[in-house]
Amino acid sequence: MNPQKLFGKMLSFYGRQLWWPVTEKGEITPTYKKRAKLSENQKLEIAIGAILTQNTDWKNVMRALENLNREKMLSCKKIANAPQAKLAALVRPSGYYNQKARKIKFFCNYLEKNYSGKIEKLFEKPVSELREELLSLHGIGNETADDIILYAAEKPVFVVDAYTKRFVGRFCGKPMQSYVENQCFFEENLPKNTKIFNEFHALIVEHGKRYCRKKPLCEECFLNNSCPFFLSGKHA
Repeated sequence: MNPQKLFGKMLSFYGRQLWWPVTEKGEITPTYKKRAKLSENQKLEIAIGAILTQNTDWKNVMRALENLNREKMLSCKKIANAPQAKLAALVRPSGYYNQKARKIKFFCNYLEKNYSGKIEKLFEKPVSELREELLSLHGIGNETADDIILYAAEKPVFVVDAYTKRFVGRFCGKPMQSYVENQCFFEENLPKNTKIFNEFHALIVEHGKRYCRKKPLCEECFLNNSCPFFLSGKHA
């Protein structure tokens, strides 16, 4: 598996994915579009979305974010000061809503206490320090921390999720055992570039939804001649 060649083929086939979708001022629904710069509020929205997307589909997170936007609740201070029950009701579509309400409230309280509610102040830290700090917070694990670092802080880390693990396992011929192993595979074999990491991860997710599913559609996949899983006949 040559990650750079696969990235080129996937980008040509699917086009840019324009991750992460965020909400424009005055609107309520996050949209996918090319943006020269994210506002501080959009960076916070990405961080909140990264927490809400745990164990659920993005369409459910979109509904939760729309609820927060509709109530004009997507600000650090408002979430930090909101009653737990109100937050839970708003994020209910994302599932595990009581737990997730606690997580986003804790996160915003942490920002209020340590960074005057300014997420960009947190993002001024180097990647290693930022990642360590995020991982120390309640409700934030490896994938969520890296989503926040890559998409909100716009710093180069490669996000590993279920789609990434499946992709690596099939295209490398054997699965990597840990989150770090999967992450290192990409970070050591690609230019350390935020835009490439962003786009490649988004492309892997799209590929996982269309072809590289749990029950793969290998015969239809445009990458099958580059895939050890297909060439070995394991898909049959």
